[in-house]
Amino acid sequence: MNTAIKTRTITLVQAITDALDTMMEEKSEVLLLGEDIGKNGGVFRATDGLQEKYGEGRVIDTPLSEAGFVGAGIGLAVNGFIPVIEIQFMGFIYPAYEQIMTHATRLRMRTMGHYTVPMVIRAPYGAGVRAPEIHCDSTEAIFTHMPGIKVVCPSSPYDAKGLLIAAIEDPDPVLFMEPMRCYRSIKAEVPEGKYVVEIGKGKKLLEGDDVSIITWGAMVPIVLNAAQEMKEKGVYCDVIDLRTLYPIDNEIIADSVQKTGRTVIVHEAHATGGVGNDVLSIINDTSFLFQKAPVERVTGFDVPVPYFGFEDHYLPSEARIIHAIKKVMSF
Repeated sequence: MNTAIKTRTITLVQAITDALDTMMEEKSEVLLLGEDIGKNGGVFRATDGLQEKYGEGRVIDTPLSEAGFVGAGIGLAVNGFIPVIEIQFMGFIYPAYEQIMTHATRLRMRTMGHYTVPMVIRAPYGAGVRAPEIHCDSTEAIFTHMPGIKVVCPSSPYDAKGLLIAAIEDPDPVLFMEPMRCYRSIKAEVPEGKYVVEIGKGKKLLEGDDVSIITWGAMVPIVLNAAQEMKEKGVYCDVIDLRTLYPIDNEIIADSVQKTGRTVIVHEAHATGGVGNDVLSIINDTSFLFQKAPVERVTGFDVPVPYFGFEDHYLPSEARIIHAIKKVMSF
């Protein structure tokens, strides 16, 4: 009997579509809401063809009102549906901030567990695609601060599909951040049908004994390039993709840092108040006495993401990451 799993080579955005299609076929409670997600298939075509397949009653084009359709999603979620909401760009999520932080994150606690909010908010994020101001924000930290909502950020097609299916099956709200610059720049083998990648678990992408590099999302390919360049110079890096930013996988961080004693944290969000600071606190709490050098952070700068002419100067580059690796190695 042939039990081989069928796979196909697809992009990250195709993996998103695949996950939505898989779960809509399995669960009639799954509904999609968002601007232009029906006939147009969404601004990045993540929902392409799904309205034609499942109808206007399950793939719902909403008015231009993030607070309105996120609020509607919360109401649907507590009444037995599983809404998956598309925010066109993460920078457009702020009008819905009150609905997310005041209601979605608190309903389980407010009702003493009688109601949960099984809702997913998909938000394309990040710079490097030459989009205008506000279209490039990476403000995950303002959501990881609030207990009650999980924050997930895949970097590969395999993880994107498996994590999105896990998010749709999660009983609590999940903010699902999608790295725009990885949407079509990465292809990989992805299993057909349903599979799950566990929320809250990081993944080691490269094994090394000299330096731990901890990152996520769109920074992963850049970090891997930098690690490969350092390998050619005789420096071997442990590269960890956190995949979930809340809750963070403390164990994978501690195991790596206690092995190498040197750490570089890389993210494209602003340094001040960034999730990198939480990673640094975890290292301090779990692995302080293993440290051979102060932890280095390579981040975006504390300015609004600039227009595309200066975008590359804002984002962490291979050169900046290599400089940080050399700094911890020479301390």
